[in-house]
Amino acid sequence: MKNKITKAIFPVAGLGTRFLPATKSIPKEIMSLVDRPLIQYAIDEARAAGIKEFIFVTSRGKAALEDYFDHAPQLEAELKKKGKDDLLEEIKNTNMDSGAIAYIRQHKPLGLGHAVWCARRLIGNEPFAVILPDDIIAAEKPCLQQMVEAFAENPGNMVAAMEVPPERASAYGILDVKEDHGSLVSIKGMVEKPKTGEEPSNLAVIGRYLLTPQILKNLNLKQTGAGGEIQLTDAIAHEITENRPVYGYRFRGQRYDCGSKSGYLQATVSFALSRPELRDDLLGFLREVVNVEQAAQ
Repeated sequence: MKNKITKAIFPVAGLGTRFLPATKSIPKEIMSLVDRPLIQYAIDEARAAGIKEFIFVTSRGKAALEDYFDHAPQLEAELKKKGKDDLLEEIKNTNMDSGAIAYIRQHKPLGLGHAVWCARRLIGNEPFAVILPDDIIAAEKPCLQQMVEAFAENPGNMVAAMEVPPERASAYGILDVKEDHGSLVSIKGMVEKPKTGEEPSNLAVIGRYLLTPQILKNLNLKQTGAGGEIQLTDAIAHEITENRPVYGYRFRGQRYDCGSKSGYLQATVSFALSRPELRDDLLGFLREVVNVEQAAQ
């Protein structure tokens, strides 16, 4: 097994029901955050971390997602003709070279662990990354790049972690910490969506994983966990029982849950305010809205 991570799995088979009716016709992953689809942020983060092969686990109705990464000769020719070189470069950055991207179908929604398992033949005997596009992370150094650098010094399964309020722990996989070394924590257990008051810590797993190929062998057992689904956290927790290292990584950055309407809107405002050409107009508008709201009270 090599230590360099060059492959990433993007589980994108979900129906996006929380965003209906918009997701009736378009995959949630290509809904725009300002002017780029959610999936583009995930792809850019993966590229920054050295990922060369991109594996999408999809489902029926995701054709628009596949088309997004294809070349658009007519559009590119039109932009070139009109001298819109900046836009042309942006479009070219969305293209994927032949062979760099693969699509695997998950025919039944059997959980995140099952989605990862679906890509097993393309992973082989190599460590790999898993990126959940719903989790958008704003960071000076991209989150996955931080993790890859930590993985180089501490090989083993690694999950991105952040602190959450106790009352929200039941919505996450929660780490049971063995040793805390600041950015990196070694863990002795993982609990998927614990009952309120039973969480072993306030460190929650979020959508970035660096995993060894042994995880795929664990998933081969197809054991169901919380919600009757095949849970990725269960396959990772099994490694702990075998005395193989599992780490949590406290990343530096701000995470937005774009799988929820509230998180999606918060990310939209935050990312728009970070853009110099949008900031002043949007900030002025937000101040007006707040002033009107306060006056009404």
